[in-house]
Amino acid sequence: MAQGFRTETGGGGSGHQPSRDPLRRLTGGWRDRGIWRRGAVLAVLAVLVALVMLFHAQIPNTLGNLGSLTETFLPWLGVFVPVLLVLAVVRKSATALIAVLVPGVVWLNLFGGLLTDKTASGGDLTVATHNVNAENPDPTGTADTIAASGAQVVALEELTSDAVPVYEKALAKTYPYHSVAGTVGLWSKYPLSATRPVDIQLGWTRAMRTTVATPQGDVAVFVAHLPSVRVKLHAGFTASQRDTSADALGEAIADETLGKVILLGDLNGTMNDRALNGVTSQMRSTQGAAGNGFGFSWPASFPMARIDQIMVKGVEPVTSWTLPETGSDHLPIAAKVDLTRS
Repeated sequence: MAQGFRTETGGGGSGHQPSRDPLRRLTGGWRDRGIWRRGAVLAVLAVLVALVMLFHAQIPNTLGNLGSLTETFLPWLGVFVPVLLVLAVVRKSATALIAVLVPGVVWLNLFGGLLTDKTASGGDLTVATHNVNAENPDPTGTADTIAASGAQVVALEELTSDAVPVYEKALAKTYPYHSVAGTVGLWSKYPLSATRPVDIQLGWTRAMRTTVATPQGDVAVFVAHLPSVRVKLHAGFTASQRDTSADALGEAIADETLGKVILLGDLNGTMNDRALNGVTSQMRSTQGAAGNGFGFSWPASFPMARIDQIMVKGVEPVTSWTLPETGSDHLPIAAKVDLTRS
């Protein structure tokens, strides 16, 4: 006898039907109690990143100056936060999500203030500094960029004997006063006096001090180019010579008798680097006090650290910024300050 068969297509079928709700499929894994057990490795990584940021000053320098290396690129540890956050969401781990909040809060506590715009109007003196690079292929163009900044006082570092006449000629019209000491120099619209080299324990001159006679009174201006640091596989972050020079520069600034002091230069270190404590403990960064963002200056092609600095003592920062790229591997930086307030 013939027998008929019928396929059930209605909702009463006994087979398992997958959910047609995309939101339910997306959130289904979060209703599983396993969300608290998953992601332990991610949670540990998040806590480790937070601990490094919190206790970076305790990382020893005895092994390859690891502490200073960490502090140089400390803001970049914040990159781990969104990466870990995405991984925690993909892993559907509540534990990891909560743990990621820890380095996020620590990073904001350390660097959140740099994300706000603290620039203001006013100011009566604009200064700029630039490591022009000894191998700069266009010193004239670099000088034009600096002059266009509107700065009344300009410091240049890494000057070569061949390049000095080029900068002198290019800047002569804008800056009638200048002085060069070794590989650093200062150009000014105002008269200079009491100019002398500063011994930073190198055996040759890479720092100087002068008095700038501004309309608001005398200002002591230091120009410095601290020794370079290197990251080597066999030696780590080699910075002992830079550290010695930083201490010597700090002592020279501490001995300054004028109340208004400005430091311009390439310090080959950031404000977070403990090796610069001899300087940073007695001066303020214009970028930190009156800038907008981190103001990274090196390398020029993809700035990752602010190792070029404008720092002040007895002077009020008003605004701070970076200038357009030149033929150097550093970006020039500038700041406007108020000499009538301290």
